[in-house]
Amino acid sequence: MKKVVVGMMALALSMSVTVSCKEAADKAKEASEETEQALEEAGDNLKDAANDAMDAVKEAGDEVKEAGEQALDSLQKAGEETLDKAKEMGNDIKEAADKKAEELKNIADDSRD
Repeated sequence: MKKVVVGMMALALSMSVTVSCKEAADKAKEASEETEQALEEAGDNLKDAANDAMDAVKEAGDEVKEAGEQALDSLQKAGEETLDKAKEMGNDIKEAADKKAEELKNIADDSRD
């Protein structure tokens, strides 16, 4: 009878260990699946963040390009205005020089008479 009781206890212990091992394996499998899901989500989040960063860089590049084009247009306009003013000043100086030359000629003619 002692052998039967010891055998029953061994069988019970064996069943308990088997159940515990099965539960541990199930928990390990569940943890592995959760880890896999978390890694997938992290990967998706990283991908989204990278795409957002690329979009931001592209947008910033477009803004810089637009600002550069506007600056170039402004410089070109300023250059054209400066050239126009320089031409106008040159014409004014030429007219003043012509008037002065005419005055000097008239003075010279008057002094000859």
